[in-house]
Amino acid sequence: MNALRLIGRNKELFQHDIVTHETQLSKIVSDSSFLVLGGAGSIGQAVTKEIFKRNPKKLHVVDISENNLVELVRDIRSSYGYIDGEFATFALDIGSREYDAFIAQDGKYDYVLNLSALKHVRSEKDPFTLMRMIETNIFNTDKTLKQSIDKGVKKYFCVSTDKAANPVNMMGASKRIMEMFVHRNSLNIDVSMARFANVAFSDGSLLHGFNQRIEKQQPLVAPNDIKRYFVTPKESGELCLMSCIFGQNRDIFFPKLSEALHLITFSEIAVKYLKEKGYEPYLCKDEQEARELAHTLPKAGKWPCLFTPSDTTGEKDFEEFFTENEILDMQRFENLGIIKNELNFDPVLLGKFEHDIDMMLQAQQWNKEHIVALFLELLPNFEYEDKHKYLDGKM
Repeated sequence: MNALRLIGRNKELFQHDIVTHETQLSKIVSDSSFLVLGGAGSIGQAVTKEIFKRNPKKLHVVDISENNLVELVRDIRSSYGYIDGEFATFALDIGSREYDAFIAQDGKYDYVLNLSALKHVRSEKDPFTLMRMIETNIFNTDKTLKQSIDKGVKKYFCVSTDKAANPVNMMGASKRIMEMFVHRNSLNIDVSMARFANVAFSDGSLLHGFNQRIEKQQPLVAPNDIKRYFVTPKESGELCLMSCIFGQNRDIFFPKLSEALHLITFSEIAVKYLKEKGYEPYLCKDEQEARELAHTLPKAGKWPCLFTPSDTTGEKDFEEFFTENEILDMQRFENLGIIKNELNFDPVLLGKFEHDIDMMLQAQQWNKEHIVALFLELLPNFEYEDKHKYLDGKM
């Protein structure tokens, strides 16, 4: 399906910037070696393809998902074929000893790009998955940064999120804290990041779920009051690579807000999606009606939909890529903005955060309230409201 059309656009967002800088971009990539962490997720695959098609000297991809790595290789071979340099994938957990051994035996890269993350707000519903989010988003980033410093890596890139700007959920707050740890390491290595919008039809996203619902002949469910910015998977890969290659130390790249990038509700996309599939949306009054009609309506060219206001924990009413206190460079690129960051971290508070989390893990006992309190020590303006209602409690 045409992702651009479904999110209300008719042209690619970063095309002008990519074309303008393509010669320099391709030259740097073809002369360099890369390690992509979390490279088999939706954004990771997009980044890997952007690097691969510019013929790097070495491209290693690490991801915990063996199946996704297999599909990535099949996709790349079927689309681009081969490169002159080395291309290899490794099914490894970044937090494991096996990964540490892998880095110890090689680890020689010009650029390390970290796309691994727990990105779902629903992952903060219980203290155990929340702790894994902290390990993945914060401490694995810190660990791989330190390894990159030890190995003499030229540049480290990692993905933040628009939800790190004035966060209202634990996922966004974990990424904001990650940015602080990145700043601490930026004293010893050049780092850059990206905050960007929702990636349309990325694995696990609501839009990706539309495909699953159609395949399984189930209702489409979407909030009708939440507007979001969307980029395509290809655009997410371009944004990450541009930040990695051209970002200066501590820069955060983001898509400029313009007519080319406009807000759209999930329910609006659902309607467009169904029309692309040849169906008219049929609005249902509740879940039970939607489930029952899913067996009969499609035969009449209609599809049951349930569009409701959002009432779950962690949903932000609006999206923003930067805060009023951050300094911006809006001139360097046509459709890419840059947050210019000075050093911003408190070493004492970061050390206490590390210590307290480690104590919880050693004791194998913690609760969500204690973790929220630790977050508030680092982010005193963090406005978190636990409504005790999560997306897993809805259809």
